[in-house]
Amino acid sequence: MYVLLWLWLLDIVYAVTFLIVILVIWGIYTNPPYIHQRARVMQQRIFGAQKAAVVTAAVPETSHPKCSLSKNCPIDHFAFQIKSGAATVVGPKICFDGNIVMSGVMNNVGPGLNLVLVNGENGKIEKLDYFNMYSGETKAILDFLKMIKPGMIVLVASFDDAATKMTDEIRNIFAGLGSSSIKDVKFRDNWVFAGGAGTEQKSPFEKVSEHLKHRHCLLQISRSIDIKSLFCPATFLQYYYTIVVYTVIV
Repeated sequence: MYVLLWLWLLDIVYAVTFLIVILVIWGIYTNPPYIHQRARVMQQRIFGAQKAAVVTAAVPETSHPKCSLSKNCPIDHFAFQIKSGAATVVGPKICFDGNIVMSGVMNNVGPGLNLVLVNGENGKIEKLDYFNMYSGETKAILDFLKMIKPGMIVLVASFDDAATKMTDEIRNIFAGLGSSSIKDVKFRDNWVFAGGAGTEQKSPFEKVSEHLKHRHCLLQISRSIDIKSLFCPATFLQYYYTIVVYTVIV
């Protein structure tokens, strides 16, 4: 009788174990990859572990780096790359969340300032345009800048000259978006910047490269500057930041 009872209890243990294995396998295929950590805690509780370990799942990342970054991007961040033009030869490029939105290949960039407005909550491109800052009208860029609302991300890349028509009003608007170098941008300097409306902090995503002119005016050096980083839409905090400088002699 005791043998039969023991065999009956053993069958129940086998059945329960088999059911748990099936449930764990089903959970792995129907939930995110870090579900196995939750399953481990569940197993500890089922089998009477005295203390279940506290497990913190890592923040999921995208499957591959975006916008030429060297590492994957957490799903609650936006990757971006802004590259200025080089002299009058090479046009600028702006990439956001893995998509190139402005470039010479796309034929939607021009001399002056190239700007992209992004919804900071969902990453949607709201508007993009370029403005001739040498011979264009300042009203056009002022109208564009005044469209920027709190929560928006603004990405800026210069090409050739960005300073000739840069009025104090325009510089003050960029300063309000987080720029700390806009007042230093001079004729044919290269400037790249990423900032946001509605924040009082200065943006870490900015670089200015001075236009160098040889004393005999036969040689001019223009540095194309490139910033690559990640935006956290909730806080605009920097995840990691790199600057790459290229020198082009014309």
